[in-house]
Amino acid sequence: MENLMTPYKSVLTIAGSDSGGGAGIQADIKSISACGAFAASVITATTAQNTQGVLDIHAIPMAHLELQLEAVLSDIEFGAIKIGMLHSCEVIEVVKSKLEEYDVKNIVLDPVMVATSGNKLIADDAIDCLKEFLPKADLITPNIHEAELLIGHSIGLHNFETSAIEIGKRFNTSVLLKGGHLESSFSELTDILYEHGSGEIHKIFNPKIDTKNTHGTGCSLSSSIATFLCLGHSLEMAVRKGCAYVNEAIALGKNKTLGKGNAPINHFGL
Repeated sequence: MENLMTPYKSVLTIAGSDSGGGAGIQADIKSISACGAFAASVITATTAQNTQGVLDIHAIPMAHLELQLEAVLSDIEFGAIKIGMLHSCEVIEVVKSKLEEYDVKNIVLDPVMVATSGNKLIADDAIDCLKEFLPKADLITPNIHEAELLIGHSIGLHNFETSAIEIGKRFNTSVLLKGGHLESSFSELTDILYEHGSGEIHKIFNPKIDTKNTHGTGCSLSSSIATFLCLGHSLEMAVRKGCAYVNEAIALGKNKTLGKGNAPINHFGL
C-alpha cells in the first residue's frame, strides 16, 4: 500500500514572547500559520507587555535556551528560520552556535532593537554582537530606525535606496529596508529589497493605511517571508507575498480595538 504520509512545511521562530499577544513569538506563530506552514518556537525572553508598551523583560536562562534549540533542531526539519528578539550577546552566541551546528537554511532575521512603543529591547553592548551575526542571515528586515543604528547615519527619501545597498554590502546579506517610518505625503508605502547575491534592487509598493493598529507588523512580516521561503518561493516573491499579506492584515485590523493602546494587525481576518 502506498505511503500517503507527507511532512509538514515547517518554520522555526526564535524570538521573545509578548504577553499581550500582538508581537513577538505570538505574532510569528499566527503569521506562519496564516501563510500555510507549521510553526515551532524557541523563546529567548518573556516580556510583560500589552498594547501600551513593554513593562519588563525576563531573559530565559542560557542552558534552557540551548536545550530548546537542541530539542527542535535535532527532531524537526525546517524550511526556514525566523529570528527576532536577541537581547544580549550571550543569546546571540548560543543561537549562532546552534544554527551553525545544524546548517539551517533560509534565515530571515528581524534586527529588533526598539519596540513600536519606543521601548528598548536590546542591551547596548549587544548591538555590536548583532552586527557580527547579521552576515549569517539570508535576509534582514530592518525598519528605518534600526537601519540607522546599523549604518550610523540618518535615512530619508533622498538616500533610502542607497542605504539598503549600503547595509547589504556592509553585512554581506540581502536586505528588505522597510519604508513605513519614512515621512511622506504619498498614498503608497515603498519598501526596498536589495538581493546581495545578484545585486538586484526591487521596489515593493503597498497602499498606505491610516491606522494606529500596527502592533507586531515587523514580527509578522519577517515570519511571513520566512514562511513563503519555506514553501519554495524565490526571495523576491517571498518578500512580495509577505508584504502583501501584512498589508492586508493591517487593513483588516484597521477598525478593530484591543486594549487601551495600539492594537495589533488582524492575522486571520477575524
